[in-house]
Amino acid sequence: MPAQPLILVPGLMCDHAAWEPVVPHLAGLAECRVVDHGRASSLVDMARQVLAAAPARFALAGHSMGARVALEVVRLAPERVTRVAVLDSGHRPRAEGAAGEAEAAGRHGLLAVAREHGVRAMAAQWVTGMVAPHRLADERLIAAILEMFERKDVEHFAAQIRALLARADLASVLAGLDVPTLVLCGREDGWAPIAQHEAMHALAPRSHLEVIDRAGHMAPMEEPVAVAAALARWLAVEG
Repeated sequence: MPAQPLILVPGLMCDHAAWEPVVPHLAGLAECRVVDHGRASSLVDMARQVLAAAPARFALAGHSMGARVALEVVRLAPERVTRVAVLDSGHRPRAEGAAGEAEAAGRHGLLAVAREHGVRAMAAQWVTGMVAPHRLADERLIAAILEMFERKDVEHFAAQIRALLARADLASVLAGLDVPTLVLCGREDGWAPIAQHEAMHALAPRSHLEVIDRAGHMAPMEEPVAVAAALARWLAVEG
């Protein structure tokens, strides 16, 4: 079977490095391409950028914010997407009332840190809740995440915060998926917990749920072999 085009969509302040550890393990199965969001400030605009650069038909995998972008791609052009993988993410809009205000305050607090002390300082604060606790002592992993964030500037961060706070409800997109669908998360993902992924799995009719042991929110960087194995199984499912 020839390798199929696979578009990989990174999350908040992430780039090729978020997917880099996974890609070699998909050799021969997929022709991987990691997209960049530039300074787009809405998830729909990010999705339009993906479509503008993508082949006519392609498989699509998104991580965190990138999974929401992937589902917006499906909303815009379902006929072009052969299969979808949603990693460490969610489908609900920002909550109304106090919970939604608290989320906005937390995100704007990190933005204030980035403006005052730099993106790396913000990332050092952010990462403490984004990897499995035992990986906080992994200097190589933490350095890779901080360096990835530092390749973006404060205005990238501000634009992506605007995009996430204005995110749409994706329940109808998940419910309408008629392609092989993978829903995956790290077992120790405290930001997007397993229950959130079970809800997405329940909505998507052709989905399979995979939980990666010893991984947090940054599962593709924390446990790339296990994540790649799950993606390989998904790529092998008959369309």
